[in-house]
Amino acid sequence: MVATPAEYMAELQAMTRRQFLANSAWGIGGIALASMLGADKNSNADTSQLHASGSAIDPLMARAPHFAARAKRVIFIHLAGAPSQHELFDWKPALVRHNGQPCPDEYLKGEHFAFIKGHPTLLGTPYKFARHGRSGQELSELIPHLASVADDLCIVKSCTTDQFNHAPAQLLLHTGDARFGGASMGSWLTYGLGSETSELPGFVVLVSGDKTPDAGKSVWGSGFLPGAFQGVQCRASGDPVLYVQNPEGVDRAARRRMLDALQDLNSMAAASASDPETEARIAQYELAFRMQASVPDAMDIAHEDPATLAAYGATPGKASFANNCLLARRLSERGVRFVQLFDWGWDAHGTSATDDILTQLPKKCKESDRPVAALINDLRQRGLLDETLIVWGGEFGRTPMAEFRDGKKDFFGRDHHPHCFTVLLAGGGCKAGTTYGETDELGCRVVRDPVPVKDLQATILHLMGLDHRRLSYLHAGLERHLTGVTPDARVHAGLIA
Repeated sequence: MVATPAEYMAELQAMTRRQFLANSAWGIGGIALASMLGADKNSNADTSQLHASGSAIDPLMARAPHFAARAKRVIFIHLAGAPSQHELFDWKPALVRHNGQPCPDEYLKGEHFAFIKGHPTLLGTPYKFARHGRSGQELSELIPHLASVADDLCIVKSCTTDQFNHAPAQLLLHTGDARFGGASMGSWLTYGLGSETSELPGFVVLVSGDKTPDAGKSVWGSGFLPGAFQGVQCRASGDPVLYVQNPEGVDRAARRRMLDALQDLNSMAAASASDPETEARIAQYELAFRMQASVPDAMDIAHEDPATLAAYGATPGKASFANNCLLARRLSERGVRFVQLFDWGWDAHGTSATDDILTQLPKKCKESDRPVAALINDLRQRGLLDETLIVWGGEFGRTPMAEFRDGKKDFFGRDHHPHCFTVLLAGGGCKAGTTYGETDELGCRVVRDPVPVKDLQATILHLMGLDHRRLSYLHAGLERHLTGVTPDARVHAGLIA
């Protein structure tokens, strides 16, 4: 029967955009074909695999690495604000000897500082250093617990960045781009490898110190990657994940019926339109439903024995860095691929007692030293350290010169310094008991084995079994990589056991 004009118009008005694109024959079909071919090009991480059931695409399904991996998961501990390497790891006797003297001119030529004005003076550390462990790693008196696990540490003293302000430096470290819009390292890893658990997100974020990083939540965003790979922020107190629990008046059975009805609708849409995003959305709804039961248990450290709580200095129900370190272990052992800890308060400029190296820095070290050492010991005792890579560090270093902002010398602190900073690695196939790289006698520039941020990223990916040049995503006409669109990043074999 031939439809009347009125019936035909009614049918067009009832047609959804998806139906229109699916039913159009050539022009739109050609666009769809080109889109699918482009999507196929994004399969370097093989994210197009079907869910084990064969019925739905699961973006977090575990995928094989490019080659044999040394680590299965990452715990990235970011000390936002950037801790001073001079007070913790990079002991410079010459800097102590010349404390208070004008900085030599050759160190200032062409230099730009965030806050230092005029001709600065050198600032030697007031803290004592000693060698620890069989490896003889040189560590500060401020971190006695980390000193007790010195033989587990790979201390990278030669990291460099090209950013000296917090937000762009944090973005570069975590997304490979100093501008907003990049995909974070945790997103790249879950895109490339999926997750080992179907009950929890593949990428979890824990924040302490009362503030988020200067770059905001972009440092755990998925950027141009699909939203399924974005980090999920969990809280150590209250509801672990906001809005995951059912609203008042809706029980679990009712929620299950809602999801079943929604899945039926989405499945029909996916079947008619062959839309992988719809399939992925179904998988995400199901993950959220499973998280209602799994997240509260995973985030409840009250289940830990008193000895473990004491080792970390953790207190159930309290938001703290110590609790977050313990939670990182609980999440990692449950198969979460990437756990990211952000702890704010390390920006020691010396403008007051709340940001100096004599009051604030020891306070932050006391809060963090014990929990990180406990995390390393705990993972080792559980047989997880060899397959869990721990990364510890800030976004840049601190100057060997005192800042003395506005000429005030009541407090001691240091300005931002991109030319060298220290990152710790532990577990996950890194070379334990090793100091890598070296800075000059004043701790101002790298003189041996420089490790730019992109090299650090490439090395982390390598330890996870991923080639940073092969892990890519087509976006805006470019093959995007965590390490950038140019192939200049390299893996540092000296960091790998």
